Amino acid sequence: SPIYNMGERIGDGSDLPVDIAVDPIDGTTLVARGLPGAISVVALTARGTIHCPIQFVYVNKIVTGREAKDCIDINASVAENLKNIAKAKQRKISELTAVVLDRPRHERLLSDIRSAGARVKLISDGDISASIEAALPEREVDVLMGIGGTPEGVLSAAAIYCIGGGIQCKAWPRDDSERKAAIAAGVDVNKVYKMEDLIDSDDVFFAATGVSSGELLKGVRYFSGGAQTQSIAMRCRSGTVRWIDSWHNFD
Repeated sequence: SPIYNMGERIGDGSDLPVDIAVDPIDGTTLVARGLPGAISVVALTARGTIHCPIQFVYVNKIVTGREAKDCIDINASVAENLKNIAKAKQRKISELTAVVLDRPRHERLLSDIRSAGARVKLISDGDISASIEAALPEREVDVLMGIGGTPEGVLSAAAIYCIGGGIQCKAWPRDDSERKAAIAAGVDVNKVYKMEDLIDSDDVFFAATGVSSGELLKGVRYFSGGAQTQSIAMRCRSGTVRWIDSWHNFD
């Protein structure tokens, strides 16, 4: 039978002992509008090790890199998190950049980030790519904050696990009915999902390929008889992160 995870289908139907999370296009709006930053994503872990709060469409997330991964707390204030991240990175708060999805729900978050003195980078879509950027060393952003898709959170966690960064998520019910349905199903709506809660194994593989060129990956570029792509591939146990440039011959 085909392999399913998170409602998606991938592969040839072989009975592989893995959990799979996949997002064929992270940034569909970006592709539709011809904008940069869309990627295609897949993560594989040992069977039974992905634990996703699928009762919720959205989760609140905070993501940062290796230096500050033990200093973040999604229940703490924005100012406290930024202060701790700055201290771990040996910088001033004014030298930090937080990446946030440009949504009305983040009005208070944006105000808090700016009041704390940090810089803001707004993105229209594509928070998996932004999470990876926040976790990688020596990039333009230091932390991702805000509410985004739950499957995207799990996919981000797979990549961040491989990179060695940190992520925390917490359910964000869209309305009271979603909250009550989750509680009725026995879900703790106040649970903080740390890395080990989202993915309970270090046997993790992650790969992403650029669809439209962005800061993380170049997009698909066509030439006569073929195309060129750029991908990033990660393996948790070795901590290896590879950038792969490929030429595809359609003939």
